[in-house]
Amino acid sequence: MFNTMSKPVVKIAIVGPESTGKSTMSAFLADHYNTVWVPEFARAYCNNLSEPPTWQDEINMFYGQIDLENQMLHTANHILICDTTFITVKIWSDHTFGQTPQQVIDELSHHHYDLYLLLDIDLPWQDDPLRDFPHLREHFMQIWYKELEALNARYTVISGSGSTRYQNAINSIDDFLSATT
Repeated sequence: MFNTMSKPVVKIAIVGPESTGKSTMSAFLADHYNTVWVPEFARAYCNNLSEPPTWQDEINMFYGQIDLENQMLHTANHILICDTTFITVKIWSDHTFGQTPQQVIDELSHHHYDLYLLLDIDLPWQDDPLRDFPHLREHFMQIWYKELEALNARYTVISGSGSTRYQNAINSIDDFLSATT
């Protein structure tokens, strides 16, 4: 599958707090729209760490996510689904270190996504060795609202479980595509 269309690729970011189904949603949407999805770079990166991420690790994850998106962009079929974005690096850096790497701040307004699907915290928590804050989901949901508003981003909150959640995401994307064509 290669992007041979004359139209630019529409970038859709699947974001939200931990354990909201971002990876599952990304895979589902890529299959539904017959395209590719960019996995969360930080997940694979952190899986290989023996200690908690450092400041340099956050910077590495930032560059890794951007590089992975740029690689996948050329294989997308009109739509590129992104399982999270480097904004996650900002959120985790702010929480962990009290500040964000300057590279991330500088890039925020220049790295565009056409639509964000903010996955709601209405799903039950799923334990995972890379997840840390089951008691802070509401806090991080509020952070996501704040970050998306600060970017003046176009976003929709996706709620529900099972097929309802998936259909809500499809409806949001279809509505966006209809309004922009």
